[in-house]
Amino acid sequence: MYFPANKVGIKDFCAFYENEDSLKEMGAAQIRYNGTAMEGENLKALILCAGKGTRLRPLTYAMPKHLIPVAGKPILEYALEKIKRCGIEEVGIVISPETGGEIVEHCGSRFDYIVQEKPLGIAHAVKVSRDFLKDDPFLLFLGDNLLEEEFLPGKEEFLKGEAEALIYLKEVEDPRRFGVAILDRDGLVQKVVEKPKEPPSNLAIVGLYFFSPQIHEAIEKIQPSQRGEYEITDAIGSLVSSGFKVKGRITKGWWLDTGKKEDLLEANRVILRGERKWEMKGEVDRESSIEDQVEVGEGTRIIRSQILGPAIIGRNCLVEDSLIEPFTCLGEDCIVINSRIASSIIMKGAEIKNVSYLKESIIGRRARIMVSGSKQNFSIHAGDETEVLFW
Repeated sequence: MYFPANKVGIKDFCAFYENEDSLKEMGAAQIRYNGTAMEGENLKALILCAGKGTRLRPLTYAMPKHLIPVAGKPILEYALEKIKRCGIEEVGIVISPETGGEIVEHCGSRFDYIVQEKPLGIAHAVKVSRDFLKDDPFLLFLGDNLLEEEFLPGKEEFLKGEAEALIYLKEVEDPRRFGVAILDRDGLVQKVVEKPKEPPSNLAIVGLYFFSPQIHEAIEKIQPSQRGEYEITDAIGSLVSSGFKVKGRITKGWWLDTGKKEDLLEANRVILRGERKWEMKGEVDRESSIEDQVEVGEGTRIIRSQILGPAIIGRNCLVEDSLIEPFTCLGEDCIVINSRIASSIIMKGAEIKNVSYLKESIIGRRARIMVSGSKQNFSIHAGDETEVLFW
């Protein structure tokens, strides 16, 4: 089913999903915006954003984890920017029926959307996206991952045609938490193992892959794993065992999987340490001070406060009689009064008043944290529109 690009939004998505009986029969649906895909050597991109983010609740009760802001920008936008910079024009985003509407509303008519009815694994997401992918090669990226390396070098290496797949790998200290690959001297994958108790190497499989259409045949051969999912590692293993070449590309930059609160805060710190354009557009009064790298959005007022960078203060915020310490990001329309905040992510419209010390916290949209008479330190993980009052 198609939607006109200029009319798409969360209401359209919900109406489509609720009224389309065939969705439950098919297991997935295609929502197309860019017209008919070209056949042949047209490299596409597929971003997976259907995960429920259970480890990030209560935040993910109200929003997809892929839209949680890190260093002032939704996680998903980092991948979309890298895909754009490497010249890929046709992009499909796999979404869930529960949270897909918000992703559609955020991204708009720029992309194709594929609904994955049930979270049955990465390979299953590729399978239900076949109408979008057709027989074109494609980049596959896990939308809750953050990768320092640009995607262009991997694209150029893959398009040389020397292998049916190229997978990104990263040397890690504890490979037992990941899918693991074994490479030969030529950098070709010999074997892949999903979360081994005794890892055969320290090369974890990163959430970035390039595949030829041959991967679809490999996916058809695999069965659900013990956890009931169609594993992409099994599909890669099927390629290898069938005699197809799979290259491994070891990334030297950072790689972050933002599955938990601690991961989000670490990602926030890592990205804020990097190079960026720091802009000062708001108003800072004479009794306030700004130290190190700080971004202040348009319409924001800093009154009798100290901001220690790296830090980001979004648009139309009010920071009054407060101390904002390094690695803190305030979304737009936030209010912080008589408070001290460090190493935290504060989302759009949140209000924090009289908090003596808030650190290592993630505060959802329009949440209110208010204290009266307490001098305690707090670390809070609060979802959208939560109220936390201490008296």
